[in-house]
Amino acid sequence: MTVWHAQCPPCHDEPIYGCATYLRANLLLSLRLANRDATFARSASVCRAPAVRPPPTSRSTQQRPPAEPRRDVARACAPMPMPPSSSLCSPRRLLPARPAPATAQAVGRWTRVSCSLSMNGCAPGAGDHGAVCVREARALPAAPAPQDAVGQLKAAVDALSPPAAPSGIIRIEVPVRQRVDAVEWLHAQSALPRCFFSARAPLPDAPALAAAGNGNGSLSDQWKQPVSVAGVGSAVFFRGTEPFSLADWRAIKRFLSRECPLIRAYGAIRFDATSDASVEWEDYGSFYFIVPQVEFNELEESSVLAATVAWDDSLSWTWHNAVNDVQSLLQKISPCSVAVNKSSLHTTIMSLNHVPTKASWDLAVTKALQMIKGRERELVKVVLARCSRYITDTCIDPVELLACLKVEGQNAYQFCIQPSDAPAFVGNSPEQLFHRKYLNISSEALAGTRARGKTTADDFQIGQDLLLSTKEDIEFTIVRDSIKKKLEMICDEVVVRPSKALRKLPRVQHLSAQLAARIRNEDDEFEILNTLHPSPAVCGLPTEEARQFIRDYEIFDRGMYAGPVGWFGGAESEFAVGIRSALLGKGHSTLVYAGAGIVQGTNPSFEWDELDLKASQFAKLLQYQEQHIRYQEAENTGTMIRIEK
Repeated sequence: MTVWHAQCPPCHDEPIYGCATYLRANLLLSLRLANRDATFARSASVCRAPAVRPPPTSRSTQQRPPAEPRRDVARACAPMPMPPSSSLCSPRRLLPARPAPATAQAVGRWTRVSCSLSMNGCAPGAGDHGAVCVREARALPAAPAPQDAVGQLKAAVDALSPPAAPSGIIRIEVPVRQRVDAVEWLHAQSALPRCFFSARAPLPDAPALAAAGNGNGSLSDQWKQPVSVAGVGSAVFFRGTEPFSLADWRAIKRFLSRECPLIRAYGAIRFDATSDASVEWEDYGSFYFIVPQVEFNELEESSVLAATVAWDDSLSWTWHNAVNDVQSLLQKISPCSVAVNKSSLHTTIMSLNHVPTKASWDLAVTKALQMIKGRERELVKVVLARCSRYITDTCIDPVELLACLKVEGQNAYQFCIQPSDAPAFVGNSPEQLFHRKYLNISSEALAGTRARGKTTADDFQIGQDLLLSTKEDIEFTIVRDSIKKKLEMICDEVVVRPSKALRKLPRVQHLSAQLAARIRNEDDEFEILNTLHPSPAVCGLPTEEARQFIRDYEIFDRGMYAGPVGWFGGAESEFAVGIRSALLGKGHSTLVYAGAGIVQGTNPSFEWDELDLKASQFAKLLQYQEQHIRYQEAENTGTMIRIEK
């Protein structure tokens, strides 16, 4: 058995985030949880190296908390000798150092071309400009195959005449008569940034209100809705370092229109934008959205290939800049799709470590239970998470991982967001945050977890145990009633149906409830997003008390994990909760995230097992060959896991 202590394993050219730093950090955490006196907290704060962030502005709708030092793994890094620059272990770094920017970056077996950044639509004051002057969607004659559609798009963009308007957005689309897999199209492309979002099939038990028309549209256009959307490049991107605000939402919406429903901004928002971002998440900012320059829509029976040109003189991005950029990207677009192995990744886990370790997790859960039971505190529930770092023998292509997840993605959202020169955020979330179509809103409550049974009878019994569990019922009721109360603050009517049911997924099953409501005005969409996130399913209750507990006791940065992931459109918008997700670095590192709800009656060990269950879809895909995993416990200081062949 091999035990790592003061140095990183010699078999890798990048550090296992852990080693002495990792062990020491968990020891410090154990001490803090046992005796969190103010003097120790102040003395520990000198080790922190926070990211540099601009001061808060009046645009923000959230107030930044006092600059209290975060209890994170970075605290242990300062006193330790730094490794060579080729294998940085800098504060809060869970992925290898990013190489210097280049036009084309080699990523293992794949080369990704970074496109120009176009314009940031969330520049200061952009939300006050009103809608852009031109918002158009133009359809060309249908093409028999994607190869023909690319040529048509190139010719159409070349033929565009400069408009007189100082700002606008134009989408040119070519229908394709055959249905092509959007993942396979994306797999053939080499450009960054890129995005992918797969819609979830409507649930059979959704309340009638969510499906009812309201005079603003009908369900007859459902066939036009994309099954999946893949995009590369950014006609316009939206990124900020402050919490996502009403001004930022308006800056996005000025490019969107009911008349052009497929012009959409895809992206994600941080779980907690008031906390400092760690190195691996820095390219995402507090939020990151793009309107793709080139986009592929997979429909039920056909496909659509589209190019989007966006410009705004006030943002120093002219018509000529926009057209030249799209023309350049179209030259790089592969006209053919590339098949993806959807069964496995053909990789092997070489090493794995968890942040926090099992010992530190038990201490944090115990502290949470003490606060939940304490009369002086209002905390009812808190959701704690774990970040697991896998080192594999080969680099993992995010699109290949996405394809494998999509096979398992029954009743779930698959997504992939990757800014230029950044890690990819990939997930397979079963949980809807909200969907808006005109004035109709749907949402859901999801809580409580059990594994699926090996037989039909076993599966039924496990489901019944979940339905009858007192602890799970407490957790689920907190989530459902909180979402209902939040919707009632904004909407005219709220329907919950069914009030409690089983949601069965390929590996797990949950308690769930569907909620439907109707907003008074489409401008209330921002309030819906701002109010529903974070839900008690990923944060806790009351929200601020739970969020503060997470800031104090979680020793890694969640980034976009458990935050809203989805898209804004003119006629409708849809967001999932970014759970069951991973961050894929440019080397051999993959960070897998999972969380568990802590309420009265929680058993810390059971919740740790639940984390393993939730992360299993990633672990089983990464582990192509059977290996023996051995554990080395160093009392309360940590758990290191090493694969031995």
